[in-house]
Amino acid sequence: MGKDRKRVWRIVDSQVVIETPHLRLRRDEIELPNGTRVGNYYVRESRGFTVVFAITPGEHVVLVRQYKHGISEAVLELPAGAIDLGEAPEACARRELAEETGYVAGTPALEHMGTFIYDPTSSTTRYHLYLARDARPLLGTSFDETEDIEVQLVTFDELRRFVRDGTIAVGVHIASIYYVLDRLGRL
Repeated sequence: MGKDRKRVWRIVDSQVVIETPHLRLRRDEIELPNGTRVGNYYVRESRGFTVVFAITPGEHVVLVRQYKHGISEAVLELPAGAIDLGEAPEACARRELAEETGYVAGTPALEHMGTFIYDPTSSTTRYHLYLARDARPLLGTSFDETEDIEVQLVTFDELRRFVRDGTIAVGVHIASIYYVLDRLGRL
């Protein structure tokens, strides 16, 4: 298939089957380019989320450990969270960093490192990665009702080790960490 040739699936019918504050799920009937119809193709709709790689003046990276109900485990990851209705990604990143950790980015405030596709097979989600340099704990935390978060500061050596040994095991966060470390020349 050439680069100029689009192979688009046509939506024949679409219906939102679940809509809650935590999940919006759409069921599509699609027609493939060859004319074949496929029913019950589910797509999770989302406004997206942000991930923040925050570095303190002492060269520590700010991580959070929190329980994730989907896998019934506590995970170690970068601060992150869903974009609220009408909220810009940078505002979300700033808010999530402050709410989850109490940290605020220094100057420059936040650097947008990139926007990435989360799961193109069954989701509309994109995530936005930000770098917060000179991050300092200037605010109190403000957790959502489902959050119970422990802040952990780690060195760059510890961070690399945690990714390599599986201590940090969430794919989005592994990719984000490696991306920022590469951009900073600190792999």
